[in-house]
Formats: sequence, C-alpha cells, structure tokens
Amino acid sequence: MPRRPRIILPGTPLHIIQRGNNRQACFFADEDYVIYLDWLYEYARQSGCAIHAYVLMSNHVHLLLTLKRKESAGNLMKLLGQRYVQYINRTYKRSGTLWEGRFRSSVIQQNNYFLVCQRYIEMNPVRAGMVKNPVEYRWSSYGVNGQGDSSKLIKQHQIYKELGQDAQERQLAYRELFRHELEPGDIDKIRKATNGNFVLGSSCFQEEIETMLGRRVTPGRPGRPRKRISKS
Repeated sequence: MPRRPRIILPGTPLHIIQRGNNRQACFFADEDYVIYLDWLYEYARQSGCAIHAYVLMSNHVHLLLTLKRKESAGNLMKLLGQRYVQYINRTYKRSGTLWEGRFRSSVIQQNNYFLVCQRYIEMNPVRAGMVKNPVEYRWSSYGVNGQGDSSKLIKQHQIYKELGQDAQERQLAYRELFRHELEPGDIDKIRKATNGNFVLGSSCFQEEIETMLGRRVTPGRPGRPRKRISKS
C-alpha cells in the first residue's frame, strides 16, 4: 500500500513527531540533547524553518515550526536525522537505524489550534509523569515561551506575540494558559492528526485545504463504505 503523501503548506504551522525505532531511546545523556538542539538550530536556518516550540523526550521528539518552502521540513529532518544518527552510533559504538522510519506531521490551523498544539508539546513531560510542572523539564521550549529564557533557536509565532504588548505580558499570559489542562478531546485530535498526517483545524479550514489539494485531509470513517441498495 503506497504511503500517503505529507500535507505541507509553506507559511502554515506544522507539528512534527519523530520517534525512536521500536520506541527505543534516542537520547542517552545530557550531551546528546545539547548536540541535537545545536544541530536543530543549524539545519533549521539552513532549510528555512522557524522553530516555535519543541520537546525532546527520551525516545521521541516534537517540533512545532513554520516552513518557508515546501521541501523545508523534509530537508531539515533528513540533515538533522542523519547527522545525529552518525553521532549516536559513533559515540555509543552501535550500528543501524535510530529513528522509526518517516517522521509524522500535521498542518495546524493558526487561529484555532496553534497555542493548543504548543501547550500539548510543552506539557508532554507532565503527561508522562516525569515532572509536575513544565518549567522543571530542561529539554523543552517552555522556559523560553513561559519564563523568558534566552534562545537563539526559538522564533516566536505571531499568535504567541499577540498574547501581550511586551515580553513580560506574553509570558504571563502564556503561563496562565497552563493553569488549565488541555481538553481530552483536543489531545485526541492532535494525536490522530499527527499520526495520520492529517490537518488539525476547524471543519471550514479542513474543507479549504481539501479543495486546495484535491484529496482527503481528515481521517475517514472506520469500516467499508456502504453499498447503495436500489429500490425496484
């Protein structure tokens, strides 16, 4: 069965997940996280990707970014993935693949779902039971977006900038969003959209993208389509 082509729209946010092969670890020491982020910055600039949020878990990675060109995401993940695998194999005297095949992705509607998806990404360590508050986890963008930590990697999106008139107002408003848990329905929508390479947004936004691309951009209904029974 042929693989579904990715939905990529330059200028529209994209949520990416890349998992370790068989969900095995892809980060083993602090130095690994640091090196990955350094190379993420390097190749994001080279490929034309603006990184808005990230979290590096022990066995997978989440990125929220906007692309300048259709090929930007593919170029970023190829260059970054290959170099990082070479580093891991050399450092830990291993061989073979590190990542679980192709990365998964979902186009995100800016107005309705951008901040929901960004919170979903930065809350990952909390949902995993690793920390009680996202500020306690070192390997995410929450420190930048919520606390004002300096970062050459993060390019804050216009939706985030509209949270306040200056950096302090934005950070305060952003932290307030984390006082409330994400709706289970929103978590389910994000997971289904990203794992299936679908569009995350309102029905109107999804229909607009379907018309633009000429193909389905949302999950189909389970089961076989019903046959019409002609009446005699």
